[in-house]
Order: sequence, then C-alpha cells, then structure tokens
Amino acid sequence: MKFSALLVALTLGSYANASSTEDNKSSNWTIGQIVETASGPVAGHAAENNKAVSEYLGIPYGQAPIGNLRFAAPVKFTGKEKLSGAAFGPNCPVRASNDSFPTPEQLDAANATFAALLTLATFESVGEESEDCLSLNVWTRPQNGQAKKAVLMWIYGGGYSTGSASIPAYNGARLAAREDVVVVTFNYRLSILGFPGNPDSTANLALLDQRLAVEWVRDNIEKFGGDPSRITLFGQSVGAASVDLYSYAWTKDPIVAGLIPESGNVIGWGLQRSKDVSAKAWYNVSATLGCGDAASNSTAVLECMRGKNYTDVLNAIPQTAGSASLVGPFGPTVDGEVVFSNHEYTSRTPAKVPMLIGSNNYEAGLFRAQFALGGFFYSEDFWNVFNLQGFTCPTGIRANLSVAAGIPTWRYRYMGVFPNLAITDDAQAYHFAEVPMIFNTAPDYPDPTREQVSIGKYMRGAWAAFAKDPQKGLTKYGWPQYNIGQDTLVRLAYNNITGPNLINPRRYDADCAFVNASSSDATIKLPILPDGGANVTPTAPPGSKPTGKGSILSSLEVGSSGNADGKIKAEDVHMGIFDLGMHM
Repeated sequence: MKFSALLVALTLGSYANASSTEDNKSSNWTIGQIVETASGPVAGHAAENNKAVSEYLGIPYGQAPIGNLRFAAPVKFTGKEKLSGAAFGPNCPVRASNDSFPTPEQLDAANATFAALLTLATFESVGEESEDCLSLNVWTRPQNGQAKKAVLMWIYGGGYSTGSASIPAYNGARLAAREDVVVVTFNYRLSILGFPGNPDSTANLALLDQRLAVEWVRDNIEKFGGDPSRITLFGQSVGAASVDLYSYAWTKDPIVAGLIPESGNVIGWGLQRSKDVSAKAWYNVSATLGCGDAASNSTAVLECMRGKNYTDVLNAIPQTAGSASLVGPFGPTVDGEVVFSNHEYTSRTPAKVPMLIGSNNYEAGLFRAQFALGGFFYSEDFWNVFNLQGFTCPTGIRANLSVAAGIPTWRYRYMGVFPNLAITDDAQAYHFAEVPMIFNTAPDYPDPTREQVSIGKYMRGAWAAFAKDPQKGLTKYGWPQYNIGQDTLVRLAYNNITGPNLINPRRYDADCAFVNASSSDATIKLPILPDGGANVTPTAPPGSKPTGKGSILSSLEVGSSGNADGKIKAEDVHMGIFDLGMHM
C-alpha cells in the first residue's frame, strides 16, 4: 500500500534526530573519506543520524540491466570515475500500485493506530526508480573498534515484487555505530525483471544479482574497514528466503561466514516455481504486450519484450487481491542450479555455514492489517493456520535440517509488543516487527519504552555477536545451540523482558501435527517430532477447529526414530509441499 511522502518525511525525522552521543575517537580514518573500489573511487559523508559513521550510498556493483542485458544475468560493474556516494541509487522498478491513502473508515476497520502509519511509512522506498538499479550502500566506523570488522549484509523482503535498499527501516547507521560492524544493503531486480520465465533467458536473475553483490563485498569491503572473511547474510521474509536459497546454491564457494534468515526460508510458502509455471506467467505478459505467446518463436518474444518500456512490461502483469496477492506470478524458478524443488531441499546439504534462524510470534498481524485495509477479512482460524504453515513449521523444519547436517544452529522466536511499533491494537509480534529492533529504526512516537530500548540493544548485540564469530559468538552471548529435544528455542522479548527465555521448541512445533491433519491438499506432511509424536496430542491452535478431509489422527504421519536425546538425523525430518491455505 502507498503512504504519503509527508509520513515518510515525518518518520525519517523521528529517528534521524536521535543522533549518537559517542565521541569520534582519533584514528587514521577520516569521516567520509574517499575509498578506492572496483566501481571507482567513492566519496562518503557523515551519516545524518550518526555523525561518527561514514555513509557511502548508491555504489554500482552491476552494469545497468537494460537493452540486451534486460532479462539477462548481471554483469559486474567496473569504473574509474569518482562516485559521489551522496544518495541512494535508483530503486529497482516495481509494478505501479493502484492503492490510495487509506480512508478513516478503512483505518477504523483495520483497527489501525497512528503509530501504524509512522511504522508502515518506514516500509516505503525513498527516491526514484530505474532499471539501472544494481547498487549498494555501506555504513562503517573504522576509526573505532576492531581493525577489520564483521560485515552484516542485508537482503530486503517484499514478495520478490516490491522493496529496495532505500527503505528507511533498513538504514544501517545506528547498527554500524553501536555494534562495531560494517552494514551493507543493496538492490536486486524484482518481479518479471528479476525472475523472467522466458525459456530462452537465464532464470533467477535476482538471485544472481544477490550473488554478484556478495562478490563485490568480498572484493572491496576491506577498504571500508570490513573483514571479507566474516560476511553474514541476513534478511527478512523473501529476503530471508533469499538468504536460504543462497545457502543451497553456492555450497562449494559460499563466500559468507554466517546466515540469518528472519521469518522466511526455502521451506516456507512453496515459493519455488516450476519452469512450466514460470513460462506460463511470462507468456501471459508477452501476449498482453503483443510480443507473442508460447506458440511463437521464443527468441523473437524475448527481443520484443526487451524493446518494451519497463513500465508497460510491469503493468501487463495481472493484479491480484486479498490472500492471492501474497505470492505474485514471478519468483524463484526451479533450474537445478540456483533453485531446487521443495523435495530436493530435504535431501541436499546446504553450505556448511552457521545459521541463526527464527520467526515472530504472530506473523499474521501485518497481513491481517493489510488485508483489512483493502476490505478483506479472514477468520482467526485462518490466521492461526497461516502462522503455522507459513512460518512456525517451516522454521522448525529448516532448523532441524541444519542441525542434521552438523551445522551450528540457533533458533529464536520474537515476541516483542511495543506502542511505537503497534500497527493495530492486536497485531502482536507481527511479520517485520523485529526489523526496526535490529536496525534501531523504530519511530520515536510514541516514545520507546524502557523495556524496548533494553531489548533492542540486547537483540542487536546478539546479531552482532553471531556476525563477529558465527561459530561461537552466540554461545558466548549465552545462547545454547539448537536441539529439538531440549530447552534451546530462544524467546526474545518474552513478556517484554530483556535476555533469552529458553523453551523446548515442541511448545510451538507440536501444532504442526494439526497442520498435517487439517490440510487436505498436502502431498507430504510437515515434520513430526523425532520421538514420533507418540506423546504429543495434535491439537488445533486456540479457538481453531480441524477442517479438511478425514480426522486429525487418521491422516497423521508418524516418525519412528524415537531419539531420546532429541538429536536428529536427516531421515528423521519429514517435510513437504503444503497448501498455503490461501483459498478465498
């Protein structure tokens, strides 16, 4: 949904005015000094909200994907001309929205708060858009702390159809200032421009953009005070899914040292499409634009599509509403190289890179509010199953797979509820709610509570501890490695208290048995606990009633490992493709 520029400006001001009070200690580094990179010399400047942080914006890492490079793999950008680094690069194009500013009646129906408008404004991209959008941003503070700093590299979400690195919530200045890390954000292509289904072009261009950005950071970040051997990819929603897709795509040369997928992974939502499904979406657009369909010469179709204005291409994509709008027609496509099928992800081994993975307590809170603004309302039963199928169960599956592969793994569940992030009175810890806590970019209206300030500092410390030492950093921070049979799920902001609240993950994963039973379209079941679930009675989430064919018990898939110590093997992990439950 689109919010006014006034709200964006108000929100920017709300956190930009809270500048760092730390002194700029003496060193050889000058704030904003010119840095020599493969893209050319880049001039920086003091970050607006943290004057001790050097901010470098809009650095190109890939050539403009226009002309013959549209619908093609990205090409590395090299240059010698001085780059100003003063402003974000253009955002990658997205389909124009028909949404208008919500009316008072819509806001009332959605139970939205004024704080919601400020919070949601931080979701909005700043600046213009252009196909020449493959750029990145760096926040660093080399004059203090470690000589070579760990790097946190962010991948934004947005359903692979919206989003950008210019979104105010992703400003990395505060995180870089307080946690002695270098923060990087970057743009990647979206929708049909990032995931064309054309049989004659490379698939998954957006994911290749992401890889190219990682390679740029590896080759250049040391000049910004970063450590190329300690790059951690972190992201939220489909940004988190991208982090996880990356872990399976580049197993032999991952480059990165750590992975943090927040509220998304390769298991959740079944976002991987077959080539046939992607081709159908491609030809629907090409036919609309008069470029031909599946019966036409595919090369001629491609050339025609390259000749169209990008806005016409994006506007030819059919719009959807309600729950169908959650997953657009263009996204990761199974190609056997970068993206694999859901079934393959249970048998393939990801990169041997430590993982911190988690989800929020009520992910549905954001989607429920968005749908209500659009006049779509769903039952609480729907949202309970949505939370399980989309987030809780896939997070448990993916954590189990990581442990089974012998990878150091930590799992969290974020529970925080604070007035200045409350988009509705009952949104709880919704999808995205942890992001402003990690970046420290929550609006300052209402004033952050004392508990929120303390918890935010603790969470940023945890993310930084992981980035600085992915193997042992969180252990030193007081977090146990994840073990499905023990109290190793870390609840963050539980009862709005600072510190880790440890609980057995079965407290939440037991309800995955309910999803198995009630999803009539499931072809393979979600994971059953390693003890076979013998001692777990599958129950619906509070207030839910089982639906679908057959009884709950008759359709349960039961494992038989019975590992008393809770340790799991790959064969103990049962997962599958499950229906989203997104039927109107």
